[in-house]
Amino acid sequence: MRFALQEAQLRQTGLRAVCAYDFTSRYSALLWPDAAGFHDLDTQLRDTTWEAVNKALDEARKQVGGASVEIEIRAEKGRPSQVLLDASEDACIVVVGSRGSGAWGRLTLGSTSTEVVHNAQLPVVVVPGGQPGAPS
Repeated sequence: MRFALQEAQLRQTGLRAVCAYDFTSRYSALLWPDAAGFHDLDTQLRDTTWEAVNKALDEARKQVGGASVEIEIRAEKGRPSQVLLDASEDACIVVVGSRGSGAWGRLTLGSTSTEVVHNAQLPVVVVPGGQPGAPS
């Protein structure tokens, strides 16, 4: 998030923060209790994902400081790589995190970042997790 925010500031453009959530369709009929009654699982997952992205962006804003950037937040259901590719159709750059696990994992790209790199029609920056400026 920090890298994407800094890049948007440098380019003097807006930022679209996109996060995907996915679950098997057989669970879509489940209900999730809340204070107002019941919401379906899809709605609960979308809202939770949106809140997580918003929280990460707030933290990134505090760390980065600088010029204000217009930010659009999207939490969309689907396979992460396809959601990112679809959301990047009118973008000038895609910033994606890679959170490989273990010593070997940190040397390789994850499945989502690999698919985005190979299928994007614009420049892609992969920021490894755990690095300065890495996506939260």
